[in-house]
Amino acid sequence: MSTVSPEQARVLAEGDPTQLATTLPMLSVPEIRGAFGRLPAARRAVVFRLLDKKTALDVFEGLDTATAGELIAHLRAESVSRLVADLDPDDRARLLDELPASLVVTLLSGLDAHERAMTETVLGFPRESAGRRMTPEVAAVPESATVGEALQTLRHAGADVETIYMVPVLGPGRRLVGVVSLRELVTAERDERVIDLSSRPVSVNVHEDQEVAAGLIRDHGMVGLPVVDDEERLVGVITVDDAMRILAEEAEEDAARASGTQVVRRPYLATPIRHLVRSRVVWLLVLIAAATLTVNVLDYFESTLEQVVALALFVPLLIGTGGNAGAQTVTTVVRSLSAGEISVRDAPRVALRELGTGLSLGVVLAVVGFVPAWLLVDAQIATVLCLSLIAVCALATTVGAVIPLLASKAGVDPAVVSAPFITTVVDATGLITYFLIARAVLGL
Repeated sequence: MSTVSPEQARVLAEGDPTQLATTLPMLSVPEIRGAFGRLPAARRAVVFRLLDKKTALDVFEGLDTATAGELIAHLRAESVSRLVADLDPDDRARLLDELPASLVVTLLSGLDAHERAMTETVLGFPRESAGRRMTPEVAAVPESATVGEALQTLRHAGADVETIYMVPVLGPGRRLVGVVSLRELVTAERDERVIDLSSRPVSVNVHEDQEVAAGLIRDHGMVGLPVVDDEERLVGVITVDDAMRILAEEAEEDAARASGTQVVRRPYLATPIRHLVRSRVVWLLVLIAAATLTVNVLDYFESTLEQVVALALFVPLLIGTGGNAGAQTVTTVVRSLSAGEISVRDAPRVALRELGTGLSLGVVLAVVGFVPAWLLVDAQIATVLCLSLIAVCALATTVGAVIPLLASKAGVDPAVVSAPFITTVVDATGLITYFLIARAVLGL
């Protein structure tokens, strides 16, 4: 992210209107947007009012919805109405989702009939669906059009649509029959038929998950993805910039869940402490409850620990290693699921691969750790530790592979099955394995 210099940051935070008027033209949109995350809400409004109209709109479109909502609360009503009216329908819908219902009604009533209808269309689809992230403003051409007619259509529609680089080709009833790029239109003869230049369309259903839509754009290298209804009629388009934003949001969400927190979609310094607490406390309470499994295991094997106190020395090492191995596997499997590299039907192959990986890792750790453990205690305890490392690593990697796949099959976001949760499960099962091996090897 672009950053401003210390002097520019000081002016943004404390400067008077004259200093701001001098400094702001020197900053790019990303720099201004990044600086907003370090400013109090009221100060953001002061800076925002001094931006020219185009820069203000560019800055506003890139803000997270929480920050944008706070900014609106500090702007005058007429400024807000103009700002919202200038947004694309999909960006407008994302913003309205975060605003109080009374303000949403006011802002919608201030739009002209066409803009209001498009915004209400987008708002009518489920959150995180392709329909919710599409723009209904599309420059499409009929299959009967010539290249010259198509270019004329794009010339008239260009200022009102989000992209003209990917042009849907429509048959009767607005059914999507093809797509053609602007480059192909510009380089073709004007009397050629558009349908002869078009290629088979890659599209997404309006109710499909937004991450699937963004993945299609990424995988096919597209600048836009047509969105269709159940009858294959064109209803909108998702552009590559929206796809990048979706993928970034999903990655942020997966990372937050993998670390046992809820995602906070606003800059860190602009996030109230109560929101930080709220994003973390639920998972901590869940993990505390889950950790009672480990306590119960230790309580059950208390007599074993009393007979061989040296076993307690290696408990932190063992559960730490198992937890880390499981967390590594979960991260790999969740990423592969998100990227479409594996699916639920690959569960047996993935489980076997991770079982083999876990056994190999366990053997390497056992070979490295045997001599130090022998020198610290004795050969029998070292043997217990090494066998336990092999078993726990194999268990952790297998469980870490299977649970996200089962979650995906059950329709649960695999990222919810986060590394802290896997760590807690592996802690308990790893300790049971450790003490059972100790009883067998030591004859307890």
